[in-house]
Amino acid sequence: MAALVLISAGCMAQKNPLVKKAKSLINSETPDFGAARAAIAEALEQEPTAETYYWAGMIGYQEVTRQNYNQLMGQAADVAVTGAAASESYEYWLKADELAQVPVLNKKGEEVPTDPKMRAKLAKMMLEYYKNQELVKYGVHLNESRDFLGAFKAFKMHIDIPELPMMQNEKLQKEMPRDTIYIQYKYYAGIFAIQAEMHDDAIAILEQLKDGDYEAVSTNQFLYQEYVTKKDTAKFVETLQNAIVRFPSEPWFLQNLINYYIYSGQEKTAIDYLAQAIEREPNVAQYHLIKGNLDENQGNYDAALTDFDNALRLDPTMADAMAGKGRVYYNQAVKLNEAAASIQDNKEYKQALDEMNEVFRKSLPFFEKAHEMAPEERNYIQTLKGLYYRFGMEDKENEMKELLEKL
Repeated sequence: MAALVLISAGCMAQKNPLVKKAKSLINSETPDFGAARAAIAEALEQEPTAETYYWAGMIGYQEVTRQNYNQLMGQAADVAVTGAAASESYEYWLKADELAQVPVLNKKGEEVPTDPKMRAKLAKMMLEYYKNQELVKYGVHLNESRDFLGAFKAFKMHIDIPELPMMQNEKLQKEMPRDTIYIQYKYYAGIFAIQAEMHDDAIAILEQLKDGDYEAVSTNQFLYQEYVTKKDTAKFVETLQNAIVRFPSEPWFLQNLINYYIYSGQEKTAIDYLAQAIEREPNVAQYHLIKGNLDENQGNYDAALTDFDNALRLDPTMADAMAGKGRVYYNQAVKLNEAAASIQDNKEYKQALDEMNEVFRKSLPFFEKAHEMAPEERNYIQTLKGLYYRFGMEDKENEMKELLEKL
């Protein structure tokens, strides 16, 4: 009995007079959209039904239609008005569809949607918005006004239309292909989300696009940067590792992964990836220089010297590589000095000191050449001052002191 009463009431209910008023206001020769919105707002408070939400959306739809007609008649369309109206009706129609699908019992006791005809009406108009790209135009306008959050929302509405439950019809789907244009709009939705600092939304969109062909490199770069912003180390490392395989000719991903391993103290792993980088691009001097620094830190002195030589072969003006060779010998001499301090036998101690000084002396010409290449590099001057002092080269030492004072 209760179910039958509900059905009977739904079938025989008369349209709210405020809804009628709103409908009349938007369909007149001189529509008053403001008054129509006021009337429908009151109607929604009284009867928040699918039908009321449908007509609430129709106000925006009619305003869009009016603006488009004006444009056909040679008048300038107001994209801000059109876009806001389309966005408004979009939201109302989503609610209308939700309420229309609430199940009720029919005379046979079967569950059926409250308003089974509503979804088809809504889908028709959503398809119209999709084809006319009302929300895309609005998003572009908002982006130009630097309202990135608004631009993101507008583009997101557009790309979500084919995914809406009301649009899951074979015929409708054929009219909304996920073609290059659709992918392009999704990409820009991701960019706007980044600019609006909607990082979770940006990641969700970029994850959907990362394996595609449209702007594939920049998509993966943005995705990496978003995971960095979220401080999700595992995901940004995974993104870089996948991109290295997919884009072997793009050094950006490999360089960032190497930097991560360097700055996180995983130098051995960084060296392994540098070896890959060098294998792919053997003529990049910077790779050899960085590998030399890491090999030196790991105590791989012979490998470090080879790395620095390779860097200088590719770029004879690279002062850091020249200084790197000097530093390898210098640091080895420092270790010999530390070892000599524990020697008790005078003869052995003197021999150890002579060996140490010989290694220090090996470092000198490399730092001198590095200083010639980069005369204002303070570290080179400071190191040379100490070496000249060690070898009693007073004039040279004073020269370095004067240079330091001038810097």
